[in-house]
Amino acid sequence: MSEPMTPYLYFTRIHHARKAPVRHEFDYRGYSWFFDLDAAPRLPLPLRPLAYFRAGDHLDGPGVNLRARVDDLLAQHGIDCAGGQVTALMSARALGYVFDPLTVFWCHGRDRRVRCVIAEVHNTYGERHSYVVRPDDQGRAEVDKEFYVSPFNRVDGRYVLRLPEPTGALHLSITLLRDGQPPFHAAVTGHRAPITARTVLRAQVRAPLSPWLTSARIRRHGITLWARGMPVEPRPDALTSRRISS
Repeated sequence: MSEPMTPYLYFTRIHHARKAPVRHEFDYRGYSWFFDLDAAPRLPLPLRPLAYFRAGDHLDGPGVNLRARVDDLLAQHGIDCAGGQVTALMSARALGYVFDPLTVFWCHGRDRRVRCVIAEVHNTYGERHSYVVRPDDQGRAEVDKEFYVSPFNRVDGRYVLRLPEPTGALHLSITLLRDGQPPFHAAVTGHRAPITARTVLRAQVRAPLSPWLTSARIRRHGITLWARGMPVEPRPDALTSRRISS
């Protein structure tokens, strides 16, 4: 087992772009935590209510910690990363609440090469779904859409994912392709900073209580789309997703 990596904060900018049937684009600032699952950051007690991590907020299975849950999921796909590092980019729970639209896990083999990536998507209905993909050397992969994320997007089409593991800079993107329609595009970019009391407080100024703020922003943009006449797609029964508490 390799030595755990130093955890970091990433100060991010999130961009969404929809071109049809209603054109709608927005950007907002946020932050995410990047760390080795075997060494999750733990803030000093006075700051801990602002950011802490709970295994039950991600993935499914009996594992009592995030690493065990990752290993359980990979085993279901016939992938063995035992002895390899797993890094994650995610939002933390803040004041008892967590909402993380996209959580990414990079799963390495013993040779330290990325064997696969887990892209876990959460929706505002309290459901989640994990895509296990094997990106190429540039972090690119494709997968069919299988999860109801938004009432304004059907459960069809194909995602083009670009999920290179972040270093000094972060640049992830998801493009949804459908026949005869312009693509829907989302991207997360950012730069990293050490985790200190100062940077944690700076993150709070940038995006106060980020999970609460992100959830509110998504609902606000949904109301905007509905008011502009965007058709609402019926929500299918959740066959492969699971209701989670938050």
